[in-house]
Amino acid sequence: MSQDTMNGAPPQDRPTSLGGLVEQISEQASRLVRAEIALAKAELADKAMKSGIGIGLFVAALVVVLYGIGVLLLAAVYGLGTVWPMWLAALAVGGFLVLVTLILALAGLALLRNGTRKPESMQRIKDDVTTIRTGIQEGLHR
Repeated sequence: MSQDTMNGAPPQDRPTSLGGLVEQISEQASRLVRAEIALAKAELADKAMKSGIGIGLFVAALVVVLYGIGVLLLAAVYGLGTVWPMWLAALAVGGFLVLVTLILALAGLALLRNGTRKPESMQRIKDDVTTIRTGIQEGLHR
């Protein structure tokens, strides 16, 4: 059995020159890249579909919890209504909700202001790039 037959390729398909080998490697590399891209597309499509379903279920859960909170608030009004007049119970629960909303909004605003500031690390990266460029230019001029 010849070496070509042992490697699994007929002798006429084996490249005989360096140029043939380079051409074969280039062809196989491009096929591999195309196959990897196709696989990545399929994986992304699958993940996108699962993410879409997950987001839909999460939104449905939010709607249900919103109605649940409404029922609990109504129960709080009715509960306080056994001790106070109904209008005062509703006013107390509504005032509590406005207070909680105000606290959450102020906390969110503070975080948003902090989040929109330019990160210090960005300036350090720019300084590093400037230092490297300066070093390279000085090295070239020597």
